[in-house]
Amino acid sequence: MESYNQKHLLLFSAIALGFICPSNVISQPFIKPKFNEVNLYSNKSFITKAVERTGPSVVTIETQRYVKKRRIPRNSQLFLDPYFERFFGLDLPNDNQPRIEQNQGSGFIFADGLVMTNSHVVNGSDKVIVGLTNGKKLKAKLIGQDFFTDLAVLQISGEGPWPKAKLGDSAKIKVGDWAIAVGNPFGLENTVTLGIISNLNRNVTQLGIYDKKLELIQTDAAINPGNSGGPLLNSNGEVIGINTLIRSGPGAGLSFAIPINKAKEISFQLINNGKVIHPMIGISLIDESNFEKNKNSVKVGYVVPNSPAEKSGIMVNDIILKVGNKDIETASDVISQISKNGINKQINVFLKRKNKLISLKVIPTDITNLDKQ
Repeated sequence: MESYNQKHLLLFSAIALGFICPSNVISQPFIKPKFNEVNLYSNKSFITKAVERTGPSVVTIETQRYVKKRRIPRNSQLFLDPYFERFFGLDLPNDNQPRIEQNQGSGFIFADGLVMTNSHVVNGSDKVIVGLTNGKKLKAKLIGQDFFTDLAVLQISGEGPWPKAKLGDSAKIKVGDWAIAVGNPFGLENTVTLGIISNLNRNVTQLGIYDKKLELIQTDAAINPGNSGGPLLNSNGEVIGINTLIRSGPGAGLSFAIPINKAKEISFQLINNGKVIHPMIGISLIDESNFEKNKNSVKVGYVVPNSPAEKSGIMVNDIILKVGNKDIETASDVISQISKNGINKQINVFLKRKNKLISLKVIPTDITNLDKQ
């Protein structure tokens, strides 16, 4: 009887255990890894999410320019021999007919019907067409462009709603952050390249460009021909820059973008005034480093004749120590202080000439006035 009771007790215990621990719970450890594996592959990458967030706002910009006639008179002796025309890159007589030149670039919608792009994408155009990601093509007019910062704003003809890009804060980006370049090269919609922020505050004079006023974001995300004017995104899909330059030849693989904070400032002026004021005093600057003293200095490399700088007494080889209340360490510091000061308003410049300390007062003017001084 005792043996019988023990068997019944074991049987009931097994049944109770079955109720308490169902088979699916017991086998759960074997099923869970497969479930996680499915989730792992179904998750979107941050790149995909970033592009989905901003991609619809990226547009193709097609421009047309009507070319009426050749630049060299038809009776030029050079046209006697077609070989010389080819050698010097001149138009052949047969090509002397009026024609339409077409070009293409990228841009993005940043406000209702407003597109931000590069000035060089639309410069000299007679007709501008904006292509949306939904396949629609609409006419656009130029609100304003600024040659010195290579920025332009377009107004799309038509009614929204418009897919708008979210603008980030380029002051918060750091070297090593992710960078995603988006554009429509050759009309290939939403072409995406990935890289990192390689450096910040690259002065264009370091790249041998002296007719622009830019400090650029450097990235190794490939910017292809036709990407000009498209957005550079952070990992959250926010616009932190505008793709603008590619370094070709030796050192190829370097790409550059205009910081979005600067672009917003320029766009605001273009929308409200149709032009941009660039305070200048008429000097070129050279950054110098003393590795022994671990110190940087900024030297005047050139003074524009009859400019505010020359009138105030600034000379070549002067070392600029202070502008306004700002101690100067780089050329960017000088440019920033003069820009903040504005035009037609006096600013103090403290400098060193040989072993002498000198304080001067300068009144900046707009850059377009420098050749009129």
